Amino acid sequence: MSLLIPLYVHPAEDPGAWHRLISAATDTYGVVLNPASGPGEGPDPAFTAAAGALRAAGASLLGYVDTDYGMRAAADVAQDMRRHREWYGADGCFLDRVTATPAGLPACRKLVRAVRRAGAGTVVLNPGVHPAPGYARLADLTVTFEGHWSTYVSAFSRPAWTARQPPERLCHLVYGVPEALVPLAVRTAHSRGAAVCGPVTGEPPNPWAELTPALAGDPR
Repeated sequence: MSLLIPLYVHPAEDPGAWHRLISAATDTYGVVLNPASGPGEGPDPAFTAAAGALRAAGASLLGYVDTDYGMRAAADVAQDMRRHREWYGADGCFLDRVTATPAGLPACRKLVRAVRRAGAGTVVLNPGVHPAPGYARLADLTVTFEGHWSTYVSAFSRPAWTARQPPERLCHLVYGVPEALVPLAVRTAHSRGAAVCGPVTGEPPNPWAELTPALAGDPR
């Protein structure tokens, strides 16, 4: 397994989930830290402690940064990355709400350069859909699907360019997965060319508020 874990719940609210995540850290591609839809205005002691335990357990930490579909300035995006690195020891960043169109590619390239200069060793882009092919060349990992399980099984289409990408550079984040079908969701992602995935049972508005059952055991 190679799981991307966006656990968007405060460690003080669900410490059990964070402890299970720490115990299974070696099964993860990375853990997305999201204290306040970004790093927040100052260090959060609970996240500092959780981040330290995850690092000690061998997890790669990715700071959540909202790009607002290219509307945020590159300097602000880079500042978020620096805060994640300084406060929580983040190894990289998870750039959320990334543009997917060819027209947005130059601005996204600028954002990626800015966060790499700010210390991001790993950059994950999340357009949530299959973007124009050039996006995948910018990042270490690109999320080409984020959506509900019902959509994933009934309306997923895979553009030809994805077949030319190494599977370890593509990720599918699927929510609303019935718990019994989480192993199937992992296998489906792999069969569709995404070696990294993040199936969860949660539903909107915050499907990532619970830990994925895939960490409870090997679903392959």
